[in-house]
Amino acid sequence: MPLTSLPLLRVVGRPATRPVPQPLPLLGCRVRAGFPSPADDHLDIDLDLHDHVVKRPASTYFVRAEGDSMQGDGIYDGDLLVVDRSLEPLPGRVVIIAVDGEPTVKRLVRQGGRTVLLASNPRFAPIPLDGRTCHVWGVVTHVIHALPGG
Repeated sequence: MPLTSLPLLRVVGRPATRPVPQPLPLLGCRVRAGFPSPADDHLDIDLDLHDHVVKRPASTYFVRAEGDSMQGDGIYDGDLLVVDRSLEPLPGRVVIIAVDGEPTVKRLVRQGGRTVLLASNPRFAPIPLDGRTCHVWGVVTHVIHALPGG
């Protein structure tokens, strides 16, 4: 089963030119999830978020998650997933994979000598890959989502 074959991906809806990302300030301290403190005294450097979530630009793309099958891994409906096509789809990694032509995001695992896809929501059964046509589209490296009320 060709788990590592990657189809050509065409990004649609991208403007011909992309605005230059503006660096944002990065605080030079960590923030406790407790007692608040003034942060302006700790401004350190500018941060380009793209530099932190995109390690290999030529092989990285973004996709929106749909559904609730991966909530246990912190992936919620509408989240933006950062996907790297150059990473090996090793067991234990969360992957974007087309199974019989249907793309999904699941954790790739080995169970009893078989390769299966696992959701992180117990309401969803494992998806065995035996006898199915599978194409890995990449490994999810980051998840970006807004907090409620944000």
